[in-house]
Amino acid sequence: MNYSLIAQAAKSASKASVVPPPLTLPTGAQISSFFYTFGASIVVFFIIYILVFYLLRSFLRRTEKDTALFILGILQIPAIAIFILASLKLSLTQLGSGRIISWIDRGITAFLIAAFTYGITLLFTEAAVHYLKNYARKTEAVWDDVLIPLLQNFIPVITYVIGISLFFSTLGVDLTGIGLAIGSITVVLGLAVKDILSDFFSGLVLLVDTPFRFGDVISMPDGSIAIIKHIGIRVTKLYLINEHCEVYIPNRTLGGQNIVNLSRPTTHYAYTIQVSVRVDADAVVATNILQQILVGHPDTLGDLNEKLQHLDSFAALREAEGDKLSKKEAGRLRLLVEKDVNSQLQKVEQAFEDFVREIKKLEKGGLNSEELRILQKNYLEIMNLVGLLVITERQGKRLRSWLEEQEQTDKPTLISLIRKWYQTWLKDPDLVLEDQRLLPDEWEQKIELMKIKLNKLFQKVSNPGVDETRLDDYCLKFVEWLHESFKESNTAWKEPQVQLTDIQGSAMQFSVRFYVDNIQLEHWRRGNRIQNEVRREMVRRLRQAYIYTLG
Repeated sequence: MNYSLIAQAAKSASKASVVPPPLTLPTGAQISSFFYTFGASIVVFFIIYILVFYLLRSFLRRTEKDTALFILGILQIPAIAIFILASLKLSLTQLGSGRIISWIDRGITAFLIAAFTYGITLLFTEAAVHYLKNYARKTEAVWDDVLIPLLQNFIPVITYVIGISLFFSTLGVDLTGIGLAIGSITVVLGLAVKDILSDFFSGLVLLVDTPFRFGDVISMPDGSIAIIKHIGIRVTKLYLINEHCEVYIPNRTLGGQNIVNLSRPTTHYAYTIQVSVRVDADAVVATNILQQILVGHPDTLGDLNEKLQHLDSFAALREAEGDKLSKKEAGRLRLLVEKDVNSQLQKVEQAFEDFVREIKKLEKGGLNSEELRILQKNYLEIMNLVGLLVITERQGKRLRSWLEEQEQTDKPTLISLIRKWYQTWLKDPDLVLEDQRLLPDEWEQKIELMKIKLNKLFQKVSNPGVDETRLDDYCLKFVEWLHESFKESNTAWKEPQVQLTDIQGSAMQFSVRFYVDNIQLEHWRRGNRIQNEVRREMVRRLRQAYIYTLG
């Protein structure tokens, strides 16, 4: 009997233990303490907010770098939300530890996580991507141009997934079952949408190991010319020039095609025209006429002196309209400045070759301090030709030196001539509105990249260390980049070519080949326009010589 009474008592005690404690309301003192703490926290956070977002911003406006200022601007709204929520969470400790207080605390923590997630996403998509894009403009690598859009698309998704998971976990939601369900659904969907997944992974391959970059002109297998507009995760968007429309191709299909990139290694592109001449004509005379036509067009590559000589005889060019120059006048001005650019480029290349010979002479047995001073002096003389001068600044006990662009001087430099050249080029009446941005962007990016390379080389010359026997290799590597990736001072191998290819019946068949200076201009139609003008001029000149035939 006693045992049964004890068992019943224990059973009653166990039932009583699972009964939730009664709800308790905060006392008046706790509520007063809550509002006092909340008010004090708001005041403290308000002072911090003023110091960071107003006083610090005023200081940063005086600096040349605007990165920190930009970050402050985009984080202002998330910071306000975080300050308020943090004040509430801190003040909530004054209300005790009841069940309602615990749920409110969890809710505030969850919304704090949401605010942090939003701030981090903004920081990456706005500030980090903006910085990375500016950095990519200063490099020649292709991977960073395509990796940045990839990060821009994926990082926010990953951040939000993690943030949402933490948000619900903080609220006490068990995500284990949801995760298992999602995993099962993913397997089923993976089998159903394998083609979409194939496009997805093909898109990743195209983005990471890309054979082209955005804006490149490519030739499709069917012969159509297209522009790479956007490489997406599943499809790539192309702009077809001739059809003036956009087409979307699955990445799996695009990755399996043989594509010719017309923009690599340069934007110069060769065109070929077949023309017929009477069989009784003098082949030498016909060749000279065709050569003069090709050289005389201002937008083809060739010897600049010959181009200036034959420019006036080219009739099929645009005349002056309104306040625009005629094509001949604009072309003449551009070619004259380009002559100066090429001349200055040749001086820089020759100066570097002399500099390399000096290095090879002095580096035998190692470079002493006096020999280093001689090399630094010679290097700075080359920099005067480029348009850079050395700036020295004391930082503590050390002196720091670097190269900066010279201000406007009467003496022509490579950088000033390049700018004068592309600004003269912008007067071309055939250019379209977007070319007014494309040309400056292209050449300013090249100038900036050249300055970075020359600064690195300057640091090597100033303090070669273990690289003192490799200074000549570094200089030759820069000259090679200058010639191949910056601007060719001599394009003899790209000059127009005229060949007699065949004789059929009453006609001689000539094949003429010429390079167009930049096929990206005029909304990628520059090459077609030039080809048409050259063909019209051929008909006109050959008819004047009474040797043209339809073949």
